[in-house]
This record gives sequence, structure tokens and C-alpha cells, in this order.
Amino acid sequence: MDIAIIGAGVVGLATAWRTAARGAAVTLVDPAPASGASAVAAGMLTPVSELTYGEEPLLRLGLASRDRYGAFVAELEELTGLGTGYRTDGIIEVAFDSDDLRHLDDLRRFQESLGIPTEALNGRECRRLEPMLAPGVRGGLLAPEDGSIDPRRLAPALLAAAEKHGVRLVRRKAAALIVENDAAAGVRLDDGSEVRADKVLLAAGPWSGDLEGLPPGTVPPVRPVKGQVIRLRTRVPFLRRATRGLVKGSSVYLVPRADGEIVLGATQEEMGFDTRVTAGGLWELLRDARELLPGLTELEFAEVSAGLRPGSPDNAPVMGPTALPGLVLGTGHFRNGILLTPVSGDILAEVLLDGTVPEVGRPFTPDRLTETA
Repeated sequence: MDIAIIGAGVVGLATAWRTAARGAAVTLVDPAPASGASAVAAGMLTPVSELTYGEEPLLRLGLASRDRYGAFVAELEELTGLGTGYRTDGIIEVAFDSDDLRHLDDLRRFQESLGIPTEALNGRECRRLEPMLAPGVRGGLLAPEDGSIDPRRLAPALLAAAEKHGVRLVRRKAAALIVENDAAAGVRLDDGSEVRADKVLLAAGPWSGDLEGLPPGTVPPVRPVKGQVIRLRTRVPFLRRATRGLVKGSSVYLVPRADGEIVLGATQEEMGFDTRVTAGGLWELLRDARELLPGLTELEFAEVSAGLRPGSPDNAPVMGPTALPGLVLGTGHFRNGILLTPVSGDILAEVLLDGTVPEVGRPFTPDRLTETA
């Protein structure tokens, strides 16, 4: 089977690897593979901390993906010889004031009702786990099975794995979908050349709806959601594990790397295709992070960046076959693209090669949105 994949973010790359490993002839179309939102993301693997009310199917998907990560990374690193910065030392979520702590308590009870293990902590226990936390931190939660990965290492490793399995990389922009006999038949590139295929996977993030030739209503609206991120650097131990915080209702997180980098993020802004880094966005991140970790201001400033997350109408992934035969979607992963990479690659490979949607992926097929559009 010939498969064309439009978009070489982590979801497109993982799918390319998995489909090529099963014998498909895969062409990956992207002018700048392994970049975009993947290069900005912090890489928290935390379905528990991301949980909100009414999102139980998304929680189950996140848990399924997190639980696949160990074997996924082991296979990827063995195949490519490249590290990914994968860590399984848990994630702590802390509360700045009493209102924040009440929110975490509600979240803990909801998680317990779903059988999700979390450990409630008082302020002293939080500081024992993370000594740099401010004395005023009221309490928190420990999600011991969560972890993190470095997306800037994960994406190149996925690209290398795909190429080792014979995936052809075309560094061009996809301009149009080729439709013949009422079915997707390939991709026309911006230089006029064509990539013919039996199946086409559209995994172009917030640009997924921009492809010419898409029949009306085939692709649900996917919007860009801006996230600004600060990277700091330290030569001495500062954080032991990824840490999320609620500060007067605002969320902030810090993710440490083994090389001393600490990723601080991330804003969530509905600003269209705006990737400017703003003083206000950075100030909000530093302000909230300093309340939790006062010593943060002594760390070395390394980098600021902004990326665009793909958000669907219900902020859940859009994965599966469309009403147009031969066209499959893999987009809309919003805040969870890195977390959902292993399960998304498996789901989309099965859809492309077998024509079936695994049970864990059935709540996220495109028809749930196109039928109500």
C-alpha cells in the first residue's frame, strides 16, 4: 500500500514509522519536519494532571498512551541509537493558596472516583519532595506514574526511525489533495509535482483545513492555540521532577531536563496564527512560577519561543477515516500531542492499513464533529 502523510510533527512521524514498519510504502510531506509545536512543547506525560470534568474518554486515551511509552521509547532508542530524555519520576502538582488547594482536592476526589491513583500532600510533604518550593505552598498532589520526555529529542528520533524503515521524506509544502473517482488519490505539492497514494493521512496540525481540494465538511475546524514557553538553565540541582502549579487559579508548569535545562510554560492564547513572543505572556509565566519557586529568578535565561497547538471544537484529537474514501485525519491533539504520540501512531497505522479504528480511538473519529457541524 502507498501512503502519503501530510505533516511531520510527532503524530505524523510516529504514524509513518509504524506504517512503514508493517510494510507500507510511505511518503512524508513536510517542508520542515520535526519542528512546529513539537519543538516548543515541554513534554509532560501527565494524563492525570491534565484531567478535567467530562473528559473521561480523553483521560483513558492519555492513560493508554502513557502506559505504552516505556516500550515505545525502548524500541525507538534501540532502533535509532538516539536518546529521548524519557523520565518516569512522577509529577507533582502544587497549590499556592487555599482556593487553589480546594481545586486540587476536588480534582483528587474526581480522580479517585475513576480509579486513578494520586497521593494528597500537605505543604511540608511538597517541600520534602521539592525543596525549592516556597514556604507558603499549601499542599498538592503527586501523580507517581506520570513523567516527561524531551520533544526536541523525541521528534528527531521518530524521523530517524521512519527513515530507517524506508519512509521517503519530501521537504515540500502540500498544496492540494488529489481527488479522483470520489476518493483521495494523493497530494499535489507547491512545485506542481504529485505524490500518488492509496491512502492520505492529513496530520498538519492547525493547518489541516487549509489544503486545497478538500470537499466541504470533510475536515472539522481545527484552530491554532498559541503557547509561549521560557527555557532556563541551571548548573546546580533545582527541580527533581516535573512540577505543575496553580497560582490564584492560573496554571504554570516547569519541566527539568538532565542537562540542566528547565522548561517553563505555557500560556494558552486564542490569537490565530500569531507566533510572536510577548512581554506580557513571559511576565505572566515568570510571575506565577516565582510565587511557587522564588529561586527561579536566579537561573540563567536561555530561550523563549511560541508554538501553535491544534485545537478541535471539543479540544480532543480528531483521528480516523473521513467521509472521503482514502482520506484519514490525525490532528486536533491540542495540549496532548506529545503524551498521545504512541497511541496515536498505533491507532492511525491500524486505520490506514486495516481500515479499522481500535476501540480506544473510537470516541475521537471525525464523524463526531462533522455530523454536528
